[in-house]
Amino acid sequence: MQLRGTLSPITTLRCNHTLLLHMFSSLTVGGNTTNIDDDADDVYADIPRPRKEKSQRKPYITPMKVLIKQAKDEKQVRKELPCRLLQNPPDNGLLVPELIPVAHSVCRARKLLLSGLSKLTKLIPVHRCRFCSEVHIGHVGHEIRTCCGPNSSFRNGIHVWRKGGVHDIVLFPKCYHLYDRVGKPRVVHNERYEVPQISAILELCIQAGVDIEKYPAKRRTKPVYSIEGRIVDFESVTEKDQMRINFNNLDFQVALSKNNCAMENNPSLPKSNSNEFQDVSVETMNSWFEMISGVKKIMEKYKVWTCGYCPEVQVGPKGHKVRICKASKHQSRDGMHAWQEAGVEDIVGPNYVWHVRDLNGPALDNNLKRFYGKAPAVVELCVHGGALVPYQYRSMMRLDVVPPNRDEADLVA
Repeated sequence: MQLRGTLSPITTLRCNHTLLLHMFSSLTVGGNTTNIDDDADDVYADIPRPRKEKSQRKPYITPMKVLIKQAKDEKQVRKELPCRLLQNPPDNGLLVPELIPVAHSVCRARKLLLSGLSKLTKLIPVHRCRFCSEVHIGHVGHEIRTCCGPNSSFRNGIHVWRKGGVHDIVLFPKCYHLYDRVGKPRVVHNERYEVPQISAILELCIQAGVDIEKYPAKRRTKPVYSIEGRIVDFESVTEKDQMRINFNNLDFQVALSKNNCAMENNPSLPKSNSNEFQDVSVETMNSWFEMISGVKKIMEKYKVWTCGYCPEVQVGPKGHKVRICKASKHQSRDGMHAWQEAGVEDIVGPNYVWHVRDLNGPALDNNLKRFYGKAPAVVELCVHGGALVPYQYRSMMRLDVVPPNRDEADLVA
């Protein structure tokens, strides 16, 4: 018999369990409250899992409900103000002033990254599969059966290794270059051979304010108008001739030119000296993170699109209309891409590789693959060159897991 106003033993146990979870979820260390759940989410990162089926679409970065709400709000604004002056850059054709130095730093970090990788690959062996995009860093290719290339079923998924290079470590997909990203934001199918294709990260930097003579871009001095959803430019011809803004007098470009000249005048390769080799690895690692962080900042303002079924990307307000998609369900789209919002890994492919503890050790065994970790190929290469392991990749590389020997695989639970 239970008295009124008292709790049953099960209810008391549940209350105590909830209280303990609330107490341990936040700890006070040195007067500062630390949330364990938030720190765990920031630090822990599991091995990236590929899509189970090729017909499966990429996940949306922005939820579909938010996208529908944004489309409805934009349609309502068009009805209320059919002719309006766009105020916010870069939608109005102007540059975002605070992102111009960020674009220059990303362009410089990309050059330093490629220069450092070319030096490291001369001393650290890199292998790539002949039939798929798998990359391995080490003297001997791994034996993990994950090949999905042609005739992989006849080889039981075993990779066929050959020597790799810099372009196998980090992937920079190409996109069409836009001279006027606001006036003519799309490339049609008949212009696919006329418009040049460049690296997507370089196109992102050009649209954000980097001037390259080989790939000119239109720079406006006045914002554009939106008339019933169409962009109209009222700049005169004389203003169009003077619309190119010269940023060479700015201090950040002077420093940029000095850094580029210093990099071009010192193309020497690292010798067998361990300190010099370690410095190159650390500098390459810093350039990688500087480039990634800069791309994230630019993509908050400048739109980048990717196909939901294939790796095609396009930098600009809209995706192109070139009918070259050969992925799943392309027949129903007449070869058109299923454009959606792109992420950082869509324009800078990290190309995850299996982590090897010893480059001179035996090949990774397929039966022990659950004990191995992964990391981006750039991070794996720099770590073997002497750089420290970044904290955000320690859990992904599974440094706290000791893989058993091959004869001990059956004894491990």
